[in-house]
Amino acid sequence: MSDTSPVLSALYRYPVKSMRGQRLDASPVSPLGLPFDRMWMVADPSGRFVTGRDYPELVLIDAHPTALGLTLSAPGREALFVPNSAFTEACETTVWGDRFAAWEGSPEAADWISAYVGTRLRLLWTGTETARRVRTDECVPLSFADGYPLLIIGQASLDDLSARVGRPLAMARFRPNLVVSGAEAFAEDGWKRIRIGTATFRIAKPCERCVFTTVDPETGRKALDQEPLRTLAKYRKTPDGVIFGQNVIAEGRTELQCGMPVEVLE
Repeated sequence: MSDTSPVLSALYRYPVKSMRGQRLDASPVSPLGLPFDRMWMVADPSGRFVTGRDYPELVLIDAHPTALGLTLSAPGREALFVPNSAFTEACETTVWGDRFAAWEGSPEAADWISAYVGTRLRLLWTGTETARRVRTDECVPLSFADGYPLLIIGQASLDDLSARVGRPLAMARFRPNLVVSGAEAFAEDGWKRIRIGTATFRIAKPCERCVFTTVDPETGRKALDQEPLRTLAKYRKTPDGVIFGQNVIAEGRTELQCGMPVEVLE
């Protein structure tokens, strides 16, 4: 058993799905997740979501959000501010089979992203209130995230995987929102409900991993040796897929701060 108590050691948000994440020292949290997390998304001309699985270079784009809009920047490109007021056209989009309403309307943003990636793409916004809900719980709002508002990973779980792969792996590959230190490797797999701050968090289901984990967040290139997915498949494969991390739903609102204790309730 670990002789330390679990603590919240890192917080991340990803304003645009698949673009570079931002590490935070503190953040509010609600059932929707962290503010600005995956409120914007890149889509193909049909409105279907695209990610770093399709275009790994997306991970090299920085996106800095404010209440008024989003600033995009990338190596070799002039930064572009995209105001929320530009998103004037209602459209339908699809994320993993979920079809729901979103907003587009910034040709400048579409041109900027398309020129950087090298194929025609669009930028979508959830709007001030998302129209999407978690499939298994219609009361829980959901942004453009894959299926749940939050993802939690234990630091010891990543350390275990890095040791098996034989090189250090950046947590950024796995795009968690909450990182917990001071627990045993994969302790999060056995949690059902935890408390951080004044809110409880329900562990909803394991997170199935894909080829996106092989994309280096610093270079935007897929690993030729298919790591770490190849190693994960050797010891983390289940009937539902290769598992790493747990999807989470906040059952209330609170202010999160790195260093806070994580209490395992059940």
